[in-house]
Order: sequence, then structure tokens, then C-alpha cells
Amino acid sequence: MSSSQFRYTQTPSKVVHLRNLPWECVEEELIDLCKRFGKIVNTKTNVGANRNQAFVEFAELNQAISMVSYYASSSEPAQIRGKTVYIQYSNRHEIVNNQSPGDVPGNVLLVTFEGVESHDVSIDVIHLVFSAFGFVHKIATFEKAAGFQALVQFTDVETASAARNALDGRSIPKYLLPDHVASCNLRMSYSAHTDLNIKFQSHRSRDYTNPYLPVNHTAMDGSMQPALGADGKKVETQSNVLLALIENMQYAVTVDVLHTVFSAYGSVQKIAIFEKNGSTQALIQYSDIATAAIAKEALEGHCIYDGGYCKLRLSYSRHTDLNVKAFSDKSRDYTLPDLSLLVGQNVPGVADASAPTAGWQNGQVQTQYAGYGGSPYMYPSADHAGASPSSGHPPYYG
Repeated sequence: MSSSQFRYTQTPSKVVHLRNLPWECVEEELIDLCKRFGKIVNTKTNVGANRNQAFVEFAELNQAISMVSYYASSSEPAQIRGKTVYIQYSNRHEIVNNQSPGDVPGNVLLVTFEGVESHDVSIDVIHLVFSAFGFVHKIATFEKAAGFQALVQFTDVETASAARNALDGRSIPKYLLPDHVASCNLRMSYSAHTDLNIKFQSHRSRDYTNPYLPVNHTAMDGSMQPALGADGKKVETQSNVLLALIENMQYAVTVDVLHTVFSAYGSVQKIAIFEKNGSTQALIQYSDIATAAIAKEALEGHCIYDGGYCKLRLSYSRHTDLNVKAFSDKSRDYTLPDLSLLVGQNVPGVADASAPTAGWQNGQVQTQYAGYGGSPYMYPSADHAGASPSSGHPPYYG
């Protein structure tokens, strides 16, 4: 045997060091290689920068000596998955698995919700997801640099471990999330806490073991938390403000365009357009919830332009009164009086309502809709049955 495969200069140890292992070699493969030489009491895998080393600790020193001596004199090298493994004594006499705090099992889980903001996942949804594995004692949510997180306390370590093993890396069911959230992945570790200190019931914290705990009524405001129906599905809280996510934008969508589309269902008070997570979104405020509900039902999933362009995905916003700049490229307040006077006075940022909007000077678009009175945007059917409204606007192709 080559001297590079075995080192006899080291003092024998119960711990054997194995090198040149195949990628992500698992404990079962190490045990299968070493078990014939004696009882194995501990292992440590995926060691080193390339994660191709490991340590195996035998119960007795003579067992480790037996293994090293055997392969030192054997004509056939030790192999795992057909790859030659180099064996030597370790300079340590026992394996100490230094676990990070997040790896030490406990009854409290630290959960990170990826891809969402704090108001996207309610404490009721968190309770619904985790109570499937056992009684949840307490929940505390908060925001850190890692994002939106929660501490979830179970009765014992076994229940917490079962929940972690089942849910870590998984996603919350889509029907429990707001429509604008594509997915919410769960990342979990164990917390060093054993008993959370919940001072009052709120939308951020909950103690399910103490019904007499004071309630923070302000924090329990229902407008902040989506309710759950008897089947566990989210019941969206209605609002007079709609949140519009605009998909497949091939043409510009301006405040004037949105006003034209949404004012078909009632008086629009305010509009604000913004960019978030690489997509264009808008908030449209009506005077009351009923009008917003009618507009949402009629426009959800429809496209502003024929051909599937600028599709609207609508949900209710938690806002009730938008604070927007009166007149800008991205926002408009239609509740301010005498807009025409401001236009006549050439107030900066206020366009002449009679002039064509700059965003619609695309000749191709105007030509495409020349047969529809020059209007490039589409209106859904008034009777919701697919027929064109009597006004002569084109049928809605969303």
C-alpha cells in the first residue's frame, strides 16, 4: 500500500478519518463500510471544504486498529460507490458534534416565511398550519433582517420535531394566501426558547393556553387579518380600495387609463401606481365597499387591451383612504374640486383632459382599435355573459 493512503506515524485512535469520499456520502454508507470491524458509536459526515471527508468512532481502540491495519495490508482498497477511500487514524479521540442552536431540538420552532410580507400571512393561518401536528401553545410573530418570522411553541420536543420534519422547505397552501402572493416557503430551525412570554392577545401574538390574557383591541383590528371560513379557507376582508396587479404589460398603463377602466363601475376617488417586486401595481379608491366589490367582480382576470395584454389581478387593500399627490404621473386625487380650473391655469402636473394622453400616442395601438372609436382599452360585458355592452365598445377578450 502507498504511504499516502495510510499514516502510521500517528498515535492510534478510536476515531478513524476517511478521505476522498463520494459527494454527499451518507452515514449509512460509512457504517456499511466499517461495521464489520466493531461497534460504531458515532459518525460525522460531509466534513471539509469539498464535503468529501468523514470521521467514524469505534467503541474500542482495537476495533479502529483492526480496520486501519486491514486496509493497510489488503490488495483491495476501501471503496464507497466504486471510489477509493483513504483511511487513517484521526488526531482526535472522540467525535464531538458541535450543533448550532438551531439544530438542538426544542419545543419552540423559529419559522421564516419566504416571499411574503408580515401582513400577507395572518396568525390564524400560522395556527391552522401548525396545529395539524399537535396543540399549539403560543405564537409570536415579528420582522427581522431575515424577513417575516414567527416563534411557534408546542407542548414537547417530539411534536415540534414532527412539525419541522413535515413542513421545513414546504409551502403554505395557496388558498390560505392573498391572491397577489405567488408562494410562501417555510424555513425552520429550533429556538433556544422553551416558554414564550406573551403579554396580550393581538394579531402579532397569541397565547392559546390563557383565555384570560388581556386583549389589545387595536392590534386585533379585523382589517389587518383575513378571516378564515369553517373550511379553513381565507375569507378576504372587503375594502373600498382595490389593489391591482398588472400582468403582461405590453403597453403603458397610466393613471388616465386606469381611471377610464375603473370609473365605469362608479366614481373613482384616488389612484396610485407603483412598482413592487418587479411588477406594476396600483391602488384604486372608491367611495364605498359596495362599488369596489362590483368593480372587482367585473374586472378580475380581465385585460385592459385586446390580445391578453395588461391583465388585471385584483384584491382588496387594507388601506381605506390613500394619501397621494394630487396630480402626478403616478397618482391622482379626483376628490379635489375644480380640476378644470387648475388645467386652465396651467398648473404643473395637471394635463388637459381634452388632450390625448402621452402614453397613448402609439399609432399602432390607435390603428388597431380604429374600429372601436379609437379606444384602445376594453370593457367587460355589462351583463357578465360575454355580450358587448350597448355602448358599442368591443367585447372583452380577457
